[in-house]
Amino acid sequence: QVQLVESGGGLVQAGGSLRVSCAASGGTFSSYAMGWFRQAPGKEREFVAAISVIGGRTYYSDSVKGRFTISRDNAKNTLYLQMNSLKPEDTAVYYCAARNRVVNDVTSARYYDYWGQGTQVTISS
Repeated sequence: QVQLVESGGGLVQAGGSLRVSCAASGGTFSSYAMGWFRQAPGKEREFVAAISVIGGRTYYSDSVKGRFTISRDNAKNTLYLQMNSLKPEDTAVYYCAARNRVVNDVTSARYYDYWGQGTQVTISS
């Protein structure tokens, strides 16, 4: 079983950049496909990005494509989300999640088995 801890959230002005991280422990990080999700107040949790086990395949929601980059360092057991050109609508709690099975829909939260506690990202206008 893997434990996930996010960090790096904070308050940033619109147009700025931020990188959030997710440190994994207690499991074989390199055997998990990983994802980032976010949840804004009053809204459902939504998919942001996903990355395959080795990192060769990445997936993004339309709302962040071209602005966010997901990456992983299996040697450091860490997942990253680089966020550029941030907008106020990116404000949310960001969660990392781990999945140890192959699925057709990497955007569905129900297929992810382990979750972190989240890190708050706030974008001011």
